[in-house]
Amino acid sequence: MPINVPSGLPAVKILAKEGIFVMTEKRAIHQDIRPLEILILNLMPDKIKTEIQLLRLLGNTPLQVNVTFLYTETHTPKHTPIEHILKFYTTFKEVKDKKFDGFIITGAPVELLDFEEVDYWDELVEIMEWSRHNVYSTMFICWAAQAGLYHFYGVPKYELPEKLSGVFRHTVSKPSVLFRGHDDFFWAPHSRYTEVRREDIEKIPELEILSESEEAGVYVVANRSERQIFVTGHPEYDRYTLRDEYFRDIGKGLKVPIPANYFPDDDPNKTPVLTWWSHAHLFFSNWLNYCVYQKTPYRLEDIH
Repeated sequence: MPINVPSGLPAVKILAKEGIFVMTEKRAIHQDIRPLEILILNLMPDKIKTEIQLLRLLGNTPLQVNVTFLYTETHTPKHTPIEHILKFYTTFKEVKDKKFDGFIITGAPVELLDFEEVDYWDELVEIMEWSRHNVYSTMFICWAAQAGLYHFYGVPKYELPEKLSGVFRHTVSKPSVLFRGHDDFFWAPHSRYTEVRREDIEKIPELEILSESEEAGVYVVANRSERQIFVTGHPEYDRYTLRDEYFRDIGKGLKVPIPANYFPDDDPNKTPVLTWWSHAHLFFSNWLNYCVYQKTPYRLEDIH
């Protein structure tokens, strides 16, 4: 899929070397097609790395996609140059009168805080409420999945005895277009200190558990229309993300486990094995095709 992104975005050169078709605005306007409008609220600290990871997955179908990056005004990013934010990102007040085919809200390293203690919580709630009637399908990733389940359905999160980190085996619990083409089991990364539990989700008639793991627990939850999709892991992570997080945590003096099923022989000095990308690409491709492109109205203004 050609992804249409702002000219000059650092991710463009990296993705082009990987063979991902990236299109700038100038070329896109000459294609006679209504592209999908995808909004990404990037809450991750290293926003540039997350941009690359998500654009890599959004660039895997024949569909044309316009990507808009959003950041929260009530939180000042500390790990991404402000010049990058001002050049390539927009604020909610600049998009709240628009409508989008799809919306991705990323994770954030704030799991051990109560939701209401997060400094941008009120703004995030406003954005999530807005998404109900201004976006056709929204994907919530990791902490955002927990935040969305809590805000919309009252599902609590629970602190784990230690950080859950690694790549875990998953199965499909209920047939869904999101898992078309998947094998009987597949692998996906997780990196979090908290969890949501099956028994709480099963109390909500509107929600369905689509995938889970014996080790990592609930993985993908969706409402029955599949317009809200909650992913508790990080399928977008690249080969080295868990490694970099592990060494970061060790450098801070934190007692964290070696990421499971990741380093050969559990040796952090060895190159991590990449086992989840086929799932990640297929999962995002299915979301774009079946949950967004096939269902969203041709006229964005008809989304409600």
